[in-house]
Amino acid sequence: MNLKNKQRNWNRTMKAGQNNDSSSTPFLQVLVSCYFWFSLFFISAVLFPVSIFLWVTTVLFDRRRFILHQFTCRWSDIILGINPYWKVKVEGREKIDKKEVYIMVSNHQSGADILVLFKLHRHFKWVAKRELFNIPFIGWNMWLNGYIPIQRSRGRSKLQMMDLAADSIREGNSMILFPEGTRSPDGKLQPYKTGAFRLALKTRTPILPVVLKETHRAIKKGGLLIHKNDRIRLIVLDPIPYTTFQDLDAKEIATLVHERTIQALI
Repeated sequence: MNLKNKQRNWNRTMKAGQNNDSSSTPFLQVLVSCYFWFSLFFISAVLFPVSIFLWVTTVLFDRRRFILHQFTCRWSDIILGINPYWKVKVEGREKIDKKEVYIMVSNHQSGADILVLFKLHRHFKWVAKRELFNIPFIGWNMWLNGYIPIQRSRGRSKLQMMDLAADSIREGNSMILFPEGTRSPDGKLQPYKTGAFRLALKTRTPILPVVLKETHRAIKKGGLLIHKNDRIRLIVLDPIPYTTFQDLDAKEIATLVHERTIQALI
C-alpha cells in the first residue's frame, strides 16, 4: 500500500474516532477539567520556588541547566500523573543517545503536547511561542530553563530564534520544535515548515523525529475541556544522521521527515 492510500485510511480512522468520542458525561467532564486546571496551577505554584532555588544554586556550574530541565520533566510527570483521564505510553526512548545533540521535531496536535514531550526525559531546549513564557509559574520556569521564545508574526524574531538556537546547540543542547508551526485543528498532520531543517543544515546536527498520537482527543484546539484518552502515545523514530540529508535542501528534508511521521501515525 502506497503512502497516499495509507494516509487516506488514516484520515478515515481519525474521523471514525472523532465520531465515537464519548469520554464521559458533560458534568463529570467539566468537573475533571476544573480539577485538572486547578491542580496544574496549584502544583506549578508550589514547585516554581524550587525551580528558583535550583537555578540559583546550579547556574554557575550547570550552564546548560541540565538539572533544572530534569526537574521540569518531573514537574510535568506529576501533572500528568494526577490526571485520571489520560494515560501516556512512550515508545523508542532508548533510541536517543544521551551523548548526542539533536534537532528534535514533533507533530503538534494539542495543548497537552508539551506535557507529554517532557516524558522523553532527555535534555533539550524548547523553541516555543513567546506568549507561553508569560504564563505564571509555568512560563516563568521556561525563562529560567533558558528555553527560546519566538514571536511567529515577526520575521526578525524568527531570525533571532535561529541564532539563539544555533548558539544553544553549539553549547551541547538539543532543540525541540514543532515544524507545523501551530496545533492541528483535527489531529491530521499539516505541512512542515522548513525552519527546523534549515537549523539542522546550518549546525550540521542530526534530526530526531518524534511522533505524538491521540493528544488531539485529550484537549481540543481552542478548548479547555479535558477529554478521556488512555491511548496517548509518544513515539521516538530512528534518528536521521547529518550525512543522510547534507546534500538535500531544507524543503526536501521537511518532506522526508513529514513522510516518516505520516507512516508512524498510520
